[in-house]
Amino acid sequence: MVRQQDSASRFPAPGQAPADGPLAWGNDLRVATLLDAYRHGIFPWPVADGTVYWWSPDPRALIPLDGVHVSRSLRRMLRSPQLRCTRDAAFPAVVTACATGRDTGTWIVPQLIDAYRRLHAAGFAHSVEVWSGPQLIGGVFGIAVGGAFTGESMFHRRPDASKVALFSLAAHLRDRGFALLDAQLPTEHLTSMGAVAVPRAAFLRRLAVTVDAPVTF
Repeated sequence: MVRQQDSASRFPAPGQAPADGPLAWGNDLRVATLLDAYRHGIFPWPVADGTVYWWSPDPRALIPLDGVHVSRSLRRMLRSPQLRCTRDAAFPAVVTACATGRDTGTWIVPQLIDAYRRLHAAGFAHSVEVWSGPQLIGGVFGIAVGGAFTGESMFHRRPDASKVALFSLAAHLRDRGFALLDAQLPTEHLTSMGAVAVPRAAFLRRLAVTVDAPVTF
């Protein structure tokens, strides 16, 4: 890492990060390191040469658990009897689908895929899958720590299938007692789905009182 904050964390204080630049760098992707990062509002984002940078952007994108925007086309899809959603039924396939098929390349490099699989095996990484018959047509995955869920990536093989996955995820988190659905970086696409930009300081305060909540995915 660039430098350590103190013995309680492997990372510098997240509030020290530039608004649009990395907080630290280092390729330690062990489960304990990743959980330390997510507990403090930090997430990994590798670059093409494999170097892992760690980010805590300002502002932060949050999706209200009851605020996923449901467009007319999405509403029709949600009513389709041909679709079904599952949870943790095909985690490796969801991560692989999120990492492939992108014209601009992907930040989900092989060592990060392995890290997410270890987090899944440890009970911290989860997925929601959307199926049409036997075909996996969409999904989303992320990391759960206490009552906070950090969404990492989505994919779709049919229009709006990733939105179905996000809607299902938000509903499930709400039912389980989660308090935060972190979407990391504000983008136009996420905003169209209901994400709101929150100042980093406010996000970190909310996160600090959420990560030890006694809820499970």
